[in-house]
Amino acid sequence: MPVKFADHRDICPVAPCPGVQRCTTVWGEDLMLLYNTFEAGAAFPEHAHSEEQITYVLSGKLIVSAEGQTYPLTPGQCLLFPADVPHGLTAQEDTVVLDLFSPPREDLK
Repeated sequence: MPVKFADHRDICPVAPCPGVQRCTTVWGEDLMLLYNTFEAGAAFPEHAHSEEQITYVLSGKLIVSAEGQTYPLTPGQCLLFPADVPHGLTAQEDTVVLDLFSPPREDLK
């Protein structure tokens, strides 16, 4: 597989729910990177998928719920969601997040 270059600023974002914009930035055979922005108060409903996910907060504050726990995430913090674990989140302020999926999610390509 060749080297791939991507700049999220060149990708037209998708709005999966109100106040959320997602850019599927780049993916390979085993890994996918998404760049997401959340307006303050935006919520992404609880969901689950068969891929592992790491959510890393670049800026802002995110409240994540998973397995009956609540995790407040601030810049530099992250969570790993194993496959098939239901999780949801709410942005407490304008927030920028990187999501990594392994393997890549077909529905997000």
